Amino acid sequence: MEHQQAYRAAGAGKHRASKPMQVRARNRRLLIAAAVLFAAAVANSESNAQSGPFAPMAGSWSGGGTVSLEDGSTERIRCRAKYAPIGPTMEMTLTCASDAYKFILSANVQSAGGAISGSWSEASRNISGSLQGRGGSGNFEVVASAAGFNAKIALRTHGNRQTVTMRADSQFRGANISMSR
Repeated sequence: MEHQQAYRAAGAGKHRASKPMQVRARNRRLLIAAAVLFAAAVANSESNAQSGPFAPMAGSWSGGGTVSLEDGSTERIRCRAKYAPIGPTMEMTLTCASDAYKFILSANVQSAGGAISGSWSEASRNISGSLQGRGGSGNFEVVASAAGFNAKIALRTHGNRQTVTMRADSQFRGANISMSR
């Protein structure tokens, strides 16, 4: 009989000792499941942000080129761009500068069936207007308009390389820019 009591006590003790282990194992499985769910949700939101007509442009770019002015002069410029696409919309900033010239172009655009529309502003000259055009898959042709200003902008993205060509009817005649990320 003492044997049975010792056996039961040992079994009861063992059973109690394994219960905290079971709880820890269950908590660990729940934590792993929560981490997997969180990672899947983040990956899904990133893939949603990286799908759409602007997806190939996502991220930060830098490079250089030339700017042409009304007097016929050209200057070498260095540029940085940042594109933040979310599905059919995108926020972008393009900053270019030389020794004597600088522009900071920002835009918010959206795409619907290949048609591009949105707004833009140039901070150093305090000018803003609208954008209209066509394109997709990182390749776009748009016209930026404001009172007394029109510029044609062609943007071509191929992998990690991008070209931006601007032609305008103002003191700023145009720019040719090549960038990479």
